[in-house]
Amino acid sequence: MSTVKSPLAEDARKVVGKALQAALVDLIDAALTAKQAHWNITGRNFKPLHEQLDEVVDSVRAHSDSVAERAVAVGLNPDGRASTVAGSTRLPQLESGYLQEDKVIAAFSDLLGQLIQRFRERIAVTDDVDLVTQDLFIGITADLEKHHWMFSVQN
Repeated sequence: MSTVKSPLAEDARKVVGKALQAALVDLIDAALTAKQAHWNITGRNFKPLHEQLDEVVDSVRAHSDSVAERAVAVGLNPDGRASTVAGSTRLPQLESGYLQEDKVIAAFSDLLGQLIQRFRERIAVTDDVDLVTQDLFIGITADLEKHHWMFSVQN
């Protein structure tokens, strides 16, 4: 069994590990939530919102992979199992069934706003312990803010 030697001190690794794991759960659940909305959205603007949700899915899935790979690179084991995500997500959940476009827009404005807040907290937490992870979080936050802007102007 091979393990990765961490470039971080143990105390830094704990802080970074907690931030990376929470980020991974947020991103996986955001992708699942966006796909759920993508499948169930209804309304006059169905097609552009349907496509916009796929852009969110593609973005957060790519970021979740980067987060998980960063965790491994610093000697941590990411946990993206469905049971872990379901048991630890803090994201608001969508209603089941068909979703009117205005509800999806409002839900994603809120969801992305919450994600941005948490990623900004992670940026602050990693400032003194791991600038590489902080840089990763900064890039993710920039993308989340772009998606948030694009949903919020539709309200």
